Amino acid sequence: MTISRRNFLVSSSMAALGTMILPKYVSALGNTNKIVTGIQLYSVRDDMKANPLQTLQQLASMGYTQVEHANYVDRKFYGYSAKAFKKILSNLGMNMPSGHTVLKPEHWDAAKKDFTKEWKHTIEDAAIVGQQYVISPWLDDSMRTNIDQLKNYMEVFNKCGQLCKRWGLKYGYHNHDFEFKEITPGTTIYDVILQNTDPALVTQQLDIGNLYNGNATVMPILNKYQGRFASMHVKNEILSSGGNEHYESSLLNNGVVPVKEAIDYGKDKGGTHLFIIEQESYQGKAPLDCAKENLAIMKTWGY
Repeated sequence: MTISRRNFLVSSSMAALGTMILPKYVSALGNTNKIVTGIQLYSVRDDMKANPLQTLQQLASMGYTQVEHANYVDRKFYGYSAKAFKKILSNLGMNMPSGHTVLKPEHWDAAKKDFTKEWKHTIEDAAIVGQQYVISPWLDDSMRTNIDQLKNYMEVFNKCGQLCKRWGLKYGYHNHDFEFKEITPGTTIYDVILQNTDPALVTQQLDIGNLYNGNATVMPILNKYQGRFASMHVKNEILSSGGNEHYESSLLNNGVVPVKEAIDYGKDKGGTHLFIIEQESYQGKAPLDCAKENLAIMKTWGY
């Protein structure tokens, strides 16, 4: 894919600020061979809402050293500024290599051919807090009904990748289930995303559980797009006990997903070095108890 560098340039003031902030806050992305296991904090969302500091302390005591956020509002992570949240994590011996913030169509000003100040702040704060990846976990409904419109929007993804690159970060996309539906015969939404984004600018965080509700299975996806998945949401699925979805998440060693096979393949052929545990349904157990069990399971697998 040929992409004009000129189209990716952000304002000189943002570039200058990025240059100043990089040495102080951002970890280099060069060392991506180290395998890292972490937890998506959405797994313990109610606990984080009630008492984020205590919840992080409990996760640290279990042995977690890496977390991924799912709460960035008004330039704050769980109510804390980027600097303050980084300090909390550091004091607990933790890092936050990635986080989820939705890139919306309104964050791109087509007339100005530039991102809004709000989205630039998102990237800036991600750099300050120490992230390596800015992950968007959603694709707006308006962008997934017409294949040409979706292809055009993938250029915004590429431009976001260039913006993140200037801050020493990388942009990524996280799937749910709708991506595995066909947008035209023989072509899924996920195909369009993967085939129209520059791998050097846009990585994928493959949620190996979500796709089952889209009538997809994990191993064919990993095989089809080898090397595209720097990050993976490690998840298992069982038949849902209620709700609109056929499957719901469960403990990692219980369900229909070949989790160990998928993470081994991701490490060996998928380009994956960041493995993020996520569980959203708990079958009567406490979320923190599930977090502890899942980490223990990952350790028995060598992660």
